Amino acid sequence: MLLEDSPVTPPHPVPTPPRRTILGRLPLPERNYVADALRTETVGGVLLLVAAVAALVWANTFSGSYESVSDYHFGPGFLGLDLSVAHWAADGLLAVFFFVAGVELKRELVAGELRDPKAAALPVVAALCGMAVPALVYTLTVVVGGGSTDGWAVPTATDIAFALAVLAVIGASLPSALRAFLLTLAVVDDLFAILIIAVFFTSDLNFLALGGAVLGLATFHFLLRFEVRGWYIYVPLALTIWGLMYNSGVHATIAGVAMGLMLRCSRRDGEAHSPGEHIEHLVRPVSAGIAVPLFALFAAGVSMNGEALAGVFTRPETLGVVLGLVLGKTLGIFGGTYLAARFTKAELNKDLAWADVLALASLAGIGFTVSLLIGELAFAGDAEMTNEIKASVLVSSLTAALVACVLLRLRVRKYRALYDAEELDEDESGVPDIYEQDDPDYHLRMAAIHERKAAEHRRLAEERAGAARDKPNSPA
Repeated sequence: MLLEDSPVTPPHPVPTPPRRTILGRLPLPERNYVADALRTETVGGVLLLVAAVAALVWANTFSGSYESVSDYHFGPGFLGLDLSVAHWAADGLLAVFFFVAGVELKRELVAGELRDPKAAALPVVAALCGMAVPALVYTLTVVVGGGSTDGWAVPTATDIAFALAVLAVIGASLPSALRAFLLTLAVVDDLFAILIIAVFFTSDLNFLALGGAVLGLATFHFLLRFEVRGWYIYVPLALTIWGLMYNSGVHATIAGVAMGLMLRCSRRDGEAHSPGEHIEHLVRPVSAGIAVPLFALFAAGVSMNGEALAGVFTRPETLGVVLGLVLGKTLGIFGGTYLAARFTKAELNKDLAWADVLALASLAGIGFTVSLLIGELAFAGDAEMTNEIKASVLVSSLTAALVACVLLRLRVRKYRALYDAEELDEDESGVPDIYEQDDPDYHLRMAAIHERKAAEHRRLAEERAGAARDKPNSPA
């Protein structure tokens, strides 16, 4: 029975959840980590550029000595490791690079952008589209031109070090959100590149060696789980795992990724850094400063005469690589980001524009380290085609870098203003002011600063007024 005088409670409106911002400001710990990681990668990228130029000069000036050094074999043959210098660089040194990539991926999954499935959707979709579209562009090009589809994976990889070196050269100080997006994109890109290498470029398997490698990885995990310490334990074990993985037929760099993924990257109470972050901090300079530049030195030495350059744009395989990296990467990453934003109802950071995403997507068209590696694997045994594929990767990366430079320079003033605002620390607390807006102590410090400035200006005003009165010809 209803009472006539009973108040009727109006229905409560359902609150609309706030729209997620894409490329928004990073939390301070994440911003600091990204800044440290990219600082090392930028230095490594400059060394990478130097190594690539040195390789081109060496190979095109003293080709005989370049080939003899690259083909020089050494190593314990009884362990199946009598390899050439170039082979050691590709399978050995790049394992260090992929170890760092594995640690980066683990950290992103437990503490970075990929820990939240909703936040992870954007870089994952962008990276997937940035790999699928170049592969599709390459495949369509070679099918129409009657070429080989074996190189479909060559234009799928982005070289973060090379891209950051380009940023360092043109002086574009990207806001932290764009830099983090570029780094996360590269991490996801590396993950799928690793899967491509493991699945599509595995030769005949040696199950005994593979079993030994798996047993070694299990031992590695067991030691980490029980927090056994000592580099003299882990380094020999890592080398053993790498050697077994190489002899198993699976590409040896997979060993580096697997070990990187096993490290703990979450911090416990009282820890300033997790074990994974600490080891990454130690190994990243070796990867960026030694391993990758040396690989580039023995992978980028290709003949760049007029005939070879003309072949880049006439053979369907090499043209497919150029179109895949320059056009496919840009369209794939930009399109994937835009579609992810549309379907997740996210909104772009109000300080940025879609033109910034387009510029970043064009920068991701720089495919160098992993693209060169996949090119060697895809056309193994065909030296002429391998050389031309490498030439096309170099031409593509240079073209993408020039396009990105133009697009980034158009917005460089905007980037500089945003970057300076993020770095401003007017109260000299060691924390950028933009992260202290909710801290009452920050506002008290700023009030004291402004009061001191106001007192100084009053003092100067009184001095100037007194000087003006004492001047004989001053107006009364």
